[in-house]
Amino acid sequence: MIVTCALLLSNAMSGIDNTIINTALPAIISDLHGIELMGWIVAIFLLGTAISTPLWSKLGEHTGNKQAYQLAAIFFVVGSFLQGMSPNIIFLIAARAIAGIGNGGLISLPYIIYANLYKNPRKRMQVLGFVSASYSMATIIGPLVGGYIVDAFSWHWVFYINVPIGLISAILVQIYYKSTKEVRKTSPVDYRGATLMTIGLISLLSAIEMIGTTSWSIIAPILIFAFICLTAMVYFESKAIDPIIPSRLFKNRSLLIDFTLFALIWGAFLGFLTYVPMWAQGILGTTALIGGATQIPSSFTNFMGSGSVAPLRKYFTPQKVITTGIITLTIAFILLLIMGVKTPYWILLVAGMFEGFGNGMCFNELQVKVQQDAAIDDIPVATSFSFLIRMLSQTFMASIFGIIMNRALYQGVLQSGGKITMKMMNKLSDAANVSSLPSHLIPAMRVILHNGLQHIMLLALILMLISLCVNIWGLHLEKQKNISKSIL
Repeated sequence: MIVTCALLLSNAMSGIDNTIINTALPAIISDLHGIELMGWIVAIFLLGTAISTPLWSKLGEHTGNKQAYQLAAIFFVVGSFLQGMSPNIIFLIAARAIAGIGNGGLISLPYIIYANLYKNPRKRMQVLGFVSASYSMATIIGPLVGGYIVDAFSWHWVFYINVPIGLISAILVQIYYKSTKEVRKTSPVDYRGATLMTIGLISLLSAIEMIGTTSWSIIAPILIFAFICLTAMVYFESKAIDPIIPSRLFKNRSLLIDFTLFALIWGAFLGFLTYVPMWAQGILGTTALIGGATQIPSSFTNFMGSGSVAPLRKYFTPQKVITTGIITLTIAFILLLIMGVKTPYWILLVAGMFEGFGNGMCFNELQVKVQQDAAIDDIPVATSFSFLIRMLSQTFMASIFGIIMNRALYQGVLQSGGKITMKMMNKLSDAANVSSLPSHLIPAMRVILHNGLQHIMLLALILMLISLCVNIWGLHLEKQKNISKSIL
């Protein structure tokens, strides 16, 4: 129980860092300047997390998950401390990269350790319910705590707050986690595959981050280079004794369905997470605080959805539980898609309740299912790869959603005949600046923004419908397995 609580601290740290940075960004930019690099403050943390996730699981297989977790916590703590000390924006971005590398271990290794601590899948599901709760609570208090810290102290303490939490977590794991039963691999580490994967993913994700803001003459060569590196990785991995990402994972049809569902669901989920607060502020004219409050119902129902999985498994198969979660998520996007410009605020809250419940249910079930579908020796790498898939999906969809929104805004501005400008559209979602806009043009501007949001929600709904079709395939495979078991 103490080890579990220590690991929950790391989950809370990750949740706080992901949300608290948004509150502190204005103060950071004001102090360090470099507004043109603001996007990289968030992106570099995401890049570090995505790239390091499979490497941490591989390190755990060779040195032990206990040692790997402690090293990840050290990276995160050192990165957090350096962020607080940052004298300029470049130093901050470098420190964010270090913290992101540590975060890759903090979000993936605990799930591997949970699999060792709780052999019973139902008990593990209950624990994962607490994991979802700790992360949800962290995302709620993150912006509130961040705002208080920035106002009462300075933005530096936004990062310093993670230092004692990380140290406490690492110390508790060191004292109480007994990992004597872990079987450690003695085969040589696949450094070549790790290097090619790292370079390839950095290039791929960097190119994705540049979409919509950089010329394709620059993006295309980077994508080609990424493709070459990743192709070379696949070739050399097929010959490696202990590959970073074993190709046998993709020969397991059940695992392949799990990974696909992770990618589709979390890609769609990002659309809600990012753009519903903008809907409240830009279209309904709420403040930033009220706009952010649209995420609170989903944080509570996320815990409820995650906690409902274990009881439901008494009556339903894993794939049917996932079907329930997908349908619940789909309802959330249907609500947002059919509502017009004058959608009442409470509809956003109701949609958030459906989104949170479905997301919690899908995550809990899929995370356990990945570990059950994988071979015993592949549980660590399958677990970390499921996290990598989610990070890649969210990074890719963030760029796609951004392109869709920008396209809608540019088309609306063009059709206004010069009456509305992009500079005016940028002020629409800021309550402090709305009063400076021409009042007679605000309704038209909200229609333009609504069109962009509708296109984003439509794409998210399509992703959910595709995931429903993929899950139907999973139901078919599950039925075949049950028939085979009954025959045997």
